[in-house]
Amino acid sequence: MPRTTTPAPWEDLVTSALLGTDRRPAEGDGGPAGLLDAAALHTVRRRAGLLPASAAPRPEPAPADPRPPLPSAARRRLAQLLADRSAAGGSGGRRGAAPDLTELIPQWLATANQHGFRAPAALLPPLLDAARSRTDLRPQALAFAGPRGLWLAGLNPEWKFALRGSSGGSSLPDVTAPEAVTRLWEEGLFAERVALLGAVRAHDPRAALALLATTWPTERAEDRLMFLDSLRTGLSTVDEAFLEQALSDRSRNVRSTAAELLSALPESAFAGRMAARATSCVSPDLSGDEASVAVEAPHECDAAMERDGVVAAPPSGRGERSWWFGQLVEAAPLATWPARFGGRTAQEVVTLPVADGWAEELHAAWCRAAVRQRDPEWARALLGAPSVPPSSGPGTASLAERSKLLAILPAAERGGWVADFIAAHGLSEAFQLLGVCPTPWSEPLGRSVVDALDIARDAGSYPWSFSGVMGLAERCLNPAEADRLEVLTTTPDEPENASPGANGYWSEAFQRLVSTLRLRATMERELTPAREEPIPA
Repeated sequence: MPRTTTPAPWEDLVTSALLGTDRRPAEGDGGPAGLLDAAALHTVRRRAGLLPASAAPRPEPAPADPRPPLPSAARRRLAQLLADRSAAGGSGGRRGAAPDLTELIPQWLATANQHGFRAPAALLPPLLDAARSRTDLRPQALAFAGPRGLWLAGLNPEWKFALRGSSGGSSLPDVTAPEAVTRLWEEGLFAERVALLGAVRAHDPRAALALLATTWPTERAEDRLMFLDSLRTGLSTVDEAFLEQALSDRSRNVRSTAAELLSALPESAFAGRMAARATSCVSPDLSGDEASVAVEAPHECDAAMERDGVVAAPPSGRGERSWWFGQLVEAAPLATWPARFGGRTAQEVVTLPVADGWAEELHAAWCRAAVRQRDPEWARALLGAPSVPPSSGPGTASLAERSKLLAILPAAERGGWVADFIAAHGLSEAFQLLGVCPTPWSEPLGRSVVDALDIARDAGSYPWSFSGVMGLAERCLNPAEADRLEVLTTTPDEPENASPGANGYWSEAFQRLVSTLRLRATMERELTPAREEPIPA
């Protein structure tokens, strides 16, 4: 009989490979070739000894998606956009004159969703990969992916993000069937429960609150916060009693959110309490030649104030009294102040002088109140005229706060205000303001942006100082402006004292802008459903 030997353990072979066969001879001392032979033999033995695993059950078939398919040109365009996203990852440096395709994906998805198209099945994996790496794409990408996208996400742990913001692809029960609603509420995944609460709330707000109350004491703090935040949609006086109870929640974040929601209900008891506290701190002063505002900040933060959401401990570097004062004014209904100041309008109130250096604190609190209460009259008053420098405006010099105030105004008014602001102050402080303007930009706004860019080019400054605005222009300018901008793609002579080579960069930037606008116009045509030709009589 042939002699049999026991092969060396796999760990010994690995050690020999790492140390070298000179220092650690392999099995049979056949040198490097013997080591490889032994490894090959060991691999065959291991594979031959494997037993077949039990077959896993087949997944359920993907649900049907009744939406119409994409036109063929749009399908090819989506494949190009997603492929460019994968190829472009991390490439820096000079952008060149070609459009940045990755920045056009959100706009393409929004247009496709407006037309109600179905995502091609073969492109669902790269679409979900894109949404995984870019959170800004997720809402539009998941809407476009539809039920098949959610089905596919359930099969790949890397796409589990898609299941967090949806009902996991499962259909919600009839909201008028209490047993089915209760079963899903008590047994469903968190995303399913959030979706269910929204559906019940849309049908019957009181029933939704009653459903939430059944498990509220046993919910985790982060889940209570998410459920409470979902009440923003359709917030009304029906929610007041539940929110009042939430003011005593053991979680500070829950208490703060409940207070914020209650302050958006001007007729609530909470708003009345805050108005009484705020008016005790802010009053008209008629002792001088002209009316002014007197401020007496609170001297303590009592238990009742803390229960109503006032945070007692200020941030580092902030005084206690000013911190408490800002919170009280922010939570008080804005309708309190015209009555407090003799029937003056919001614009008249904010222009009153404020005593003892409290103007900045008071106006900042009014700005936060206007944003919280979505009050366009106060937002307009606090913004002031766009020609006024931000540092001397009636409200706040903070561009972040001003952009929040702008977002409250009607869309057409927003664009006109920012156009006038750019005409008066240029582009250096306009980036955040442009971000809240409706797209595509109106003609006056688009013209003001392009004119300001042209002025910067003529001054000889480098274009990357305005790269953020140029990027917005590529995405937000009306594509019909492309032909009018063609003249700016040439390279003019550099003015005296200009930065070397700046005009060449500007020419390249405007070429990219024009080519991007034309590509956007083409994408829009590709996504427009073909009109049916009339049948000849």
